[in-house]
Amino acid sequence: MDTRFLETFLVVVERGSLAEAARTLNVTPAAVAQRINALEAEIGHTLLQRNGRTVQPTINAAAIVEQARVIVGQVNDLRSIAALDRPVGRLRVGAIPTMVTGLLPGVLRRFVQQFPGIDFHIVPGSSAQLLAMVQEGGLDAAFIVEPPFDLSKTYEFRTIRTERMIVIAPPEEPSDDPFEILRSNNFIRYGRNHWSGRLADSYMTRHNLRPHEQIELDSLESIAIMVNEGIGASLVPDWAPPWPAGLRLRKISLPSPAPQRRIGLVWGTLSPRERLIKRLLRAFDDSVAAPRARCPLHSEIGNARSASL
Repeated sequence: MDTRFLETFLVVVERGSLAEAARTLNVTPAAVAQRINALEAEIGHTLLQRNGRTVQPTINAAAIVEQARVIVGQVNDLRSIAALDRPVGRLRVGAIPTMVTGLLPGVLRRFVQQFPGIDFHIVPGSSAQLLAMVQEGGLDAAFIVEPPFDLSKTYEFRTIRTERMIVIAPPEEPSDDPFEILRSNNFIRYGRNHWSGRLADSYMTRHNLRPHEQIELDSLESIAIMVNEGIGASLVPDWAPPWPAGLRLRKISLPSPAPQRRIGLVWGTLSPRERLIKRLLRAFDDSVAAPRARCPLHSEIGNARSASL
C-alpha cells in the first residue's frame, strides 16, 4: 500500500473536500480522486460519501481513520530516523505563552529556514498540561517551566533561559522596598495552578509575606496591565519581551538570593524524533548566541530600583 494514499485520505477527511485537499497537498483534484479510488480498491470498501462539493467519511472510513494516522505517523518517524543530513517529518512542540510570543518566533524562523522539510506544529498551554502531553505521546517536546519535581530517567529537561522573580508595582508607587510594596498594595496573584505561581507563593511564605489578595489570574500580560492601571502589585517572573505596549509600571528587584524560574525544553529520550529535537535546541542556541539589540523595555535594573516599561 502506498502511504501517500493514506495521507491523502486523511487530508480529505480533515478538509471535507477533494478540492481543498488538492490545494493542501499541491496536487490536482483528479490526482486526489485517483488516490482515494486506489485506496478504496485496495481496502475493498467505499471510504467517502460525496455530497455536492463536500465529502464525508463512511462508517468504514471512520473505522480506519485512527489506525491510518498511526501508520502515517510511523512512516514519518522512519523518515526522521533515516534522514541524517536533510531532516524531514512532523515535529509537535508545546510552548508556554511567554515562549510563543517571546523567544520562540526567532528560533522558528532560523529552524524553518534551515530545515524546510520539517512539518512543525506548535501547541500552547501551561507547563503542567504540556508535560502531560509529552508523557502521553501527544507532543514530541515542549518548552515549559522546570517542573517542581524530578522527572524519570526517560525524559530530559534542558534549561534554555533563567528568569528572576520581581515585584511589579503601579507607576506612582513611591517605595523601593519590595516587601513593603507587597504588604501595602492589593496583591494580584499569578495563579497557583502554574508552577511559577507556586514559586512566588513559596517565596512569600518563607518571608512571612501575607499580602491582601484581591485577584488571581492565569495570564502574566493581564497581571501587568492591571498593575499598570494601579489595581495592585504582583510577584512575577521577568519574562522575555515583548510585554504589553504602553506600560509605565515599576519593576523592583527582590533581595538576593531572589527566586528564579527556569524555562527549558523537555522531551522523551526514547523518542524517534530526538534528532530533530536536538536540532531545534541547536537552532535555539544559535539564535541566543546571535548579536541582538538590547530591548529598551527590559534593560537591567539595579536592586530595589524601578524601570519604565
